[in-house]
Amino acid sequence: MTNQSTATAARSTVHGYPRQGRNRELKKAVEGYWKGAVPADALRATAAGLRRTNWLQLAGAGIDEVPTGDFSLYDHVLDTSVMVGAIPDRHREAVAADPLDGYFAMARGTQDVAPLEMTKWFDTNYHYLVPELGPGTVFTADSGRQVAQLTEAVALGLTARPVLVGPVTYLLLAKPAPGVAEDFDPLTLLDRLLPVYAEVLADLRAAGAEWVQLDEPALVQDRSRAELGACERAYRDLGSLTDRPKLLVASYFGRLGEALPLLAKAPVEGLALDFTETAAVQVDDLAAVGGLPGKRLVAGVVNGRNIWINDLEKSLSILGTLLGLAGRVDVASSCSLLHVPLDAAAEREIDPQVLRWLAFARQKTEEIVTLAAGLARGTGAVAAALAANRAGLASRRTSPVTRDPAVRARTAAVTGADARRTLPYGERAASQRARLGLPLLPTTTIGSFPQTAELRAARAGLRAGRIDAAAYDERIRSEIQEVITYQEKAGLDVLVHGEPERNDMVQYFAERLTGYLATRHGWVQSYGTRYVRPPVLAGDISRPGPMTVDWTTYAQSLTDRPVKGMLTGPVTMLAWSFVRDDQPLGDTARQVALALRDEVRDLEAAGTSVIQVDEPALRETLPLRAADRPAYLSWATEAFRLTTSGVRPDTQVHTHMCYAEFGDIVQAIDDLDADVISLEAARSHMQVAHELAAHAYPREAGPGVYDIHSPRVPSAEEAADLLRAGLRAIPAERLWVNPDCGLKTRGWPETRASLESLVAAARTVRDELAAS
Repeated sequence: MTNQSTATAARSTVHGYPRQGRNRELKKAVEGYWKGAVPADALRATAAGLRRTNWLQLAGAGIDEVPTGDFSLYDHVLDTSVMVGAIPDRHREAVAADPLDGYFAMARGTQDVAPLEMTKWFDTNYHYLVPELGPGTVFTADSGRQVAQLTEAVALGLTARPVLVGPVTYLLLAKPAPGVAEDFDPLTLLDRLLPVYAEVLADLRAAGAEWVQLDEPALVQDRSRAELGACERAYRDLGSLTDRPKLLVASYFGRLGEALPLLAKAPVEGLALDFTETAAVQVDDLAAVGGLPGKRLVAGVVNGRNIWINDLEKSLSILGTLLGLAGRVDVASSCSLLHVPLDAAAEREIDPQVLRWLAFARQKTEEIVTLAAGLARGTGAVAAALAANRAGLASRRTSPVTRDPAVRARTAAVTGADARRTLPYGERAASQRARLGLPLLPTTTIGSFPQTAELRAARAGLRAGRIDAAAYDERIRSEIQEVITYQEKAGLDVLVHGEPERNDMVQYFAERLTGYLATRHGWVQSYGTRYVRPPVLAGDISRPGPMTVDWTTYAQSLTDRPVKGMLTGPVTMLAWSFVRDDQPLGDTARQVALALRDEVRDLEAAGTSVIQVDEPALRETLPLRAADRPAYLSWATEAFRLTTSGVRPDTQVHTHMCYAEFGDIVQAIDDLDADVISLEAARSHMQVAHELAAHAYPREAGPGVYDIHSPRVPSAEEAADLLRAGLRAIPAERLWVNPDCGLKTRGWPETRASLESLVAAARTVRDELAAS
């Protein structure tokens, strides 16, 4: 391998790092602040301590250049809105009165003011808060947060690089503000926004920044000529500034594609590119534009989104090729390590033979440092690490954990008929209505109910051995009885058992399926203070026995109203896990679907008349490039139908999706062939209902009328207004009334009040329909 000269020896860096702390200290501090138990100064001190710990961990591992500005109390896109002064009018008074409270009000809302809309960050399970912009938006620079974090890192004696969301991506992620025409294009504000970025860049330079990173992941998606032109103009203008640091424009989550030649010739000093899943194409594209002579290339060869160890020799080969394509090559993760847990070494309960296959954030930084050393000094300098890496990769390839011949034989035997219901929807709907006897505008919830302190204590007590399984089961039965009694009293039509036995909608099932591994400390941020522990899908999947039947049938025994069976769908089981990367995703999805199909059949055999299979991740897993989507949607929709198509025509199949943009997958939603779909719609003011109508969606739908990700309680009239808006798109005989999502994260007082508003709204609108 040809080495770079000593003067330009490869540096190691990352785009970002997990925020939460080893024991989720950030979550506890923020939620404590919301409850009034943690003062603002204590919250800020906790955040500063976590940043310091992160930077010192990175530097201690050998990372040469640490990121700043990636740390956030809630969301980095919201931080960008604050940085550029894009505060919605309804929040300006709160932000002016108390910036910290105003910040959280934009994220969560208050009883009187709605929050910003929340949606998925590209094809990840991270959620960002959508900027609201309009023709009257006035941008103003506020670089205080970015400068403060840079100053903190520099004071530790570290080489630091501020990381900002780039101006083009920021505008492409935005939406028209309330009251602004729907066809308003936020990108038209680019010329107004660039001077604000120029001011922030000048402030960072004055604070000591040599480099600033501008993240432009939106450029890995298909972009119009106008959007590409905006990109070219943005970096021509920013690059031409005289009072600025060096600029590193970063893209990730795929190949840069059509934007690469524009950025390669832009007057910026460096590019950061993703060389993981699309490495070969990215290398070819880079060579085709003549490389980056005289510029810095930050090569993302360590996958920032999965938890499998890197193939170090393969990565070194890619890096060696890149040496001839840039002025200097540095080594990095493909994206922020925000998307992986902190430290695999904390997982003491995973088989050590399997643990050697895993790399969380700390292990990935070690891989990056090893690769940088190998690139700079040759493979001999890292021979021991390469040998250990080869052994780990070989162990995984040959392990019986990864392959089950019986599962593979069953999967191979699947036919097209297995993924089709026996009757079309129109005929099924009639038999379902006859069986269920529901009123017009039937009311239901999505599945989970608040997880009480008593329930969490019981779960912790079971893990610690303070209570036995019988006592725990009695606690679960008590919770289910309370939930069923409440729903009957509230007047809901189709009930749920509340899922008190479930710690997480994916982890619960993963712990009951072969082929999955659970972690104890593998927390990853989903949004704000919501952290999840994605299970590890390491091998072939099968179901040893029923997973939900006993609790569902117990709940049904307590009421004459239908109780939904609740399952998590195969695509979401993959998307919200760290899924194996040694076989096609479609093959893995089919295995999961067959395991869930067995559960669906057992629920039906036990008398369950309504079965919901949630697929909130169907949209988030959609490939970023349109050319890659048909193949994905083909296996994804087939996996759902394979799960649900073994039931009788009079068994009603529901699905649920939330917090994503659904307009470009309406045909796929149709292809699922679910009888009823419930979707997030409250924050977007029923946008999805109109998207379904535009597609002439023929089945039943429940666009949400209660935003469960905000603590505010909607009034009955507010819910009724949303319901009336839904009726303008969906006929009453096909419209359901439900919240946006499950209620696990809410408290009982707000849940009761909100559901009472929901039921009252349904009754009001039913009466209006009857009178019309």
